[in-house]
Amino acid sequence: MTADTVGARARRSLQSFGADIWDRLRHLTTASPSRFAVLVFVTLILLFTGLFSLPAASADGQMTPFADALFTAVSTICVTGLSTVDMGTHWSPFGHVLVYIGVNVGALGVLTLASILGRVISKRLGLRAKLIAAGDTNPLRAHGGPVNEGQTVRLGEVGQLLSTVALSTLAIEAGLAILLYPSMLLSGIDPINALWEAPYYAAMSFTNTGFVPNAGGLTPFTHNYAVLTLLMVGVFLGSIGFPVIFTLWRFHFHTRRWSLHAKLTLITTMVLFFAGAGVLLLLEYDNPRTLGGMDAWDTTFQAFFLSAMTRSGGFSIIDIGELHGSSLVVGSMLMFVGGGSASTAGGIKVTTLAILALAVWSEAKGRQSVEAFGRRIPSDVQRVALSVVAWGSTIVAAATITIAQITQHPIDYVLFDVISGFATVGLSTGITRELPDSAVYVMALTMFMGRVGTVTLAAAVAATSRSQHYSLPVERPIVG
Repeated sequence: MTADTVGARARRSLQSFGADIWDRLRHLTTASPSRFAVLVFVTLILLFTGLFSLPAASADGQMTPFADALFTAVSTICVTGLSTVDMGTHWSPFGHVLVYIGVNVGALGVLTLASILGRVISKRLGLRAKLIAAGDTNPLRAHGGPVNEGQTVRLGEVGQLLSTVALSTLAIEAGLAILLYPSMLLSGIDPINALWEAPYYAAMSFTNTGFVPNAGGLTPFTHNYAVLTLLMVGVFLGSIGFPVIFTLWRFHFHTRRWSLHAKLTLITTMVLFFAGAGVLLLLEYDNPRTLGGMDAWDTTFQAFFLSAMTRSGGFSIIDIGELHGSSLVVGSMLMFVGGGSASTAGGIKVTTLAILALAVWSEAKGRQSVEAFGRRIPSDVQRVALSVVAWGSTIVAAATITIAQITQHPIDYVLFDVISGFATVGLSTGITRELPDSAVYVMALTMFMGRVGTVTLAAAVAATSRSQHYSLPVERPIVG
């Protein structure tokens, strides 16, 4: 057998192996977009871990320890904002570019990004790509079975949604950067540095990440209300979700034509924003280490800023570790809820909270069904909402107990940082940077599960719904 024959056989074997892998991936994306999303998330995290480990990524030219590189990669791809190193001083310009790229990739969502790239390359969007993209707009779509409830975004509108995602991301981040630049100059930021910091802060606000590129963080902007307001606007736009932005873009202020999802998202978001600010103001107005050391205007403004950032923003002017224990509990509750579905924010999502609140209200009123704005919410959606809350609580409880046992830090500090990681917020009492490697891995896993776990769970719950042609005898256990 000649060398050419052996080489030809080897090439055919490699081609056959590659084709087999490609077919398996195509089958996976069609059969289970949620599993495909997890696979790509893991791949991206491993890739960025390797890149962050490079000497060129650190400011001192040394290799970053594996635990820190992995944690930064998870926090970047999962748009969390927590860090075990000083993000402003540890990373080189190359490292900051990696963070900037990573948060934008993670914020768009793996399924959405894959579909956008597919559309750009092939100039069209087939049914497979539409099904994949639909998995990011609604977890109930991210499985192979039928979906009974009406979709927030129908398959025929997926192409328009992807255009909205891409264009809105570019337009919002560019607009924020343009507005932030002159505002930063007023705070004494060097014009050259501001050219980089403005788009960086714009990306970190819209993606709800909260990383800062300078050692002082937001300290130079403590009294620059223009910068702080723009950051709040960016966080709000990122947290409401692309389906809501799509609805607003299509129907503007014709509220009667808004989807139920858009209405529940916007109403719940605004209620939590104002209620959170009011409660935090009430609890912290006499704390000299936080809001109590400011005048009346600063105290009120910073209460609203903190309320907005607990929704998944991650920026902070005050030292979170100096908050009263009661305020930490309130902040934890706000973070656990998070932002809107299919958004750059984390948490169990505001629509989940709204559906559960409506279910409780309907039960108190003795109604047979859960209704809102002239629409009935199906029971399978309610079951998914309950499952997301139950599993989210379980993940937070397990991580809190584990990290508290490892570190022996105060439980209220550990709980706050764990929820911040699970809900991809990025606020910290200061203990995250002090975690040993074992606790760092637990926190990294918590962030990963918070970003993709509840969506995957929702898909798995929906996929288990099957037709049943018989009914078992009814027996009512005692509840309550």
